[in-house]
Amino acid sequence: MAPALVEVPLPEAINYAKSGTGAYKEAFQSGPKSFRADAELKGTEKQPPAKYPNYLPTWNDKKYPPLEPFEHYEHGKDADASFSNLLKDATKVDDLTANTGAEVHGVQLSKLTDAGKDELALFVAQKKVVAFRDQDFADLPISDALKIGGYFGRHHIHPTSGGPDGHPEVHLVHRGADDTTSRDFFEERTNSVTWHSDVTYEKQPPGTTFLYLLDGPAAGGDTLFANQALAYRRLSPEFQKRLHGLKVVHSAVEQADNSRNRGGIVRREPVTSIHPLVRTHPVTGEKALFINPQFSRRILGYKKEESDYLLNFLYDHLAKGQDFQARVKWAPGTVVVWDNRVTAHSALLDWEDGARRHLARITPQAEAPYETPFEG
Repeated sequence: MAPALVEVPLPEAINYAKSGTGAYKEAFQSGPKSFRADAELKGTEKQPPAKYPNYLPTWNDKKYPPLEPFEHYEHGKDADASFSNLLKDATKVDDLTANTGAEVHGVQLSKLTDAGKDELALFVAQKKVVAFRDQDFADLPISDALKIGGYFGRHHIHPTSGGPDGHPEVHLVHRGADDTTSRDFFEERTNSVTWHSDVTYEKQPPGTTFLYLLDGPAAGGDTLFANQALAYRRLSPEFQKRLHGLKVVHSAVEQADNSRNRGGIVRREPVTSIHPLVRTHPVTGEKALFINPQFSRRILGYKKEESDYLLNFLYDHLAKGQDFQARVKWAPGTVVVWDNRVTAHSALLDWEDGARRHLARITPQAEAPYETPFEG
């Protein structure tokens, strides 16, 4: 008689919310229970106070209703492809790699006209990710920064992160001074790479997205970006054809559970959405893979083993594709703008001196993902 299937209990010694294991991977703890206000406002023996205390995270119990559909207007369609408004004051424009990313000096994002913003949307869609140096973004009133971001779409309010007081539309990436939770994480993980596109579980995930540095370590904490349009083009035509028409379930449940398990907030009840595995960019017309291991859960209509097999192949393809990836090194005054529709990214947890890493993200939502017919 064949042995029956047995559910093996998890070892009691491992706190899975603490270690970051499971479907949702978080490399360090960030929530009301781990936040140390004195260390952030006054500094510690080894670390200075936060440079931007107005951007320190706050949490409250306010609940938000489910997001309603809205009609997104894509400003990149109105752009002058010569970028005469966006780059007229640029002193240096360098490609990060031969196929992904750029770095720009001399352009002040806060001074762009609407025509310049239209061109920004197109430029970022083409380059996938652009690092703008020496920006005044962090020094603006938060409401002014939000006004700039709001040009590109409806602001997304993150369901589990802390935000600056009075500005829940700002998503904060915050690892506090002398934070040591990474030690717990690396007890159960060999690396901190967490490829994802932001909040793909929403019906209308983000497009043009802004992330700007407030505080950071002297070295480390870089962000990796992968070009998911080029990742799609690297596949054979027959494989591309097989991917078209497939739909993928994206889930917020694991992120919400993780927040609850560590004493955090859940502002809005978690949702799942179904998106095409291959999506089309509304301006460039490029097709791109639209999957990520943080939020993609299953291919609709496939059995679990079949879905896992194909998704894991694509995740592996994305992770190994260093020839369609770029790495952004943060520096004071840096604003990184990328298109979440055609990229995936991952922060790196590779510094151990307890330095604070504090960034702010403005996340305008875009159109619901769609695909156009396969073109062999």
